[in-house]
Amino acid sequence: MPKEPQDRTTQAAEGMLRRRFTLDELEKMTAAGILGEDERIELIGGDVVPMTPKGNHHEVVKAALNWHWARRTPDHLRFVPETTLRLASDTYLEPDFVFFDRETGIAGLSAETAHLVVEIADTSYAYDIGRKAALYAMFGIPELWVIHAVKLETRIHRQPSLTGYRTTSDIAADRCLVPAFCESLAVMLGELDLR
Repeated sequence: MPKEPQDRTTQAAEGMLRRRFTLDELEKMTAAGILGEDERIELIGGDVVPMTPKGNHHEVVKAALNWHWARRTPDHLRFVPETTLRLASDTYLEPDFVFFDRETGIAGLSAETAHLVVEIADTSYAYDIGRKAALYAMFGIPELWVIHAVKLETRIHRQPSLTGYRTTSDIAADRCLVPAFCESLAVMLGELDLR
């Protein structure tokens, strides 16, 4: 797992220093009304990163998957949509779905306890399979699916390392997606009710 940052600055691409924020500080800013509770942001290495707005395709795919998995999740597992996944004191992401053991509960959800993270993307697809996938790998998320909401293609990432996922595979909508940790959660995107 990456080490916690010691200094209070980050460096932007153009070389300018920026102040590093922590999750605790963002929660206090939200409580004070500085940030809205429904504001779509992620915290990456202390940088506050605005998320792109969700399109209609994103919401349709998310709703269909939510319904599919709600009926198939074994009793010993749980999943949560759109939660704050705390990876470090200065990094959290907001994936579309996270699967974990029921015993863990939401309070115990972390990179160490997550089995599968699912991101649904259209305009943010390149970012999600690039920078965001690298972050998930660096923190040891064992399996990541990035679903292209328009094409219904999925990139599956497995075998995380500090430098990225060692294996990736692209799966078409007419092929079955099977999580490594639980075969009963398998889904074929092309067969979902996408209305």
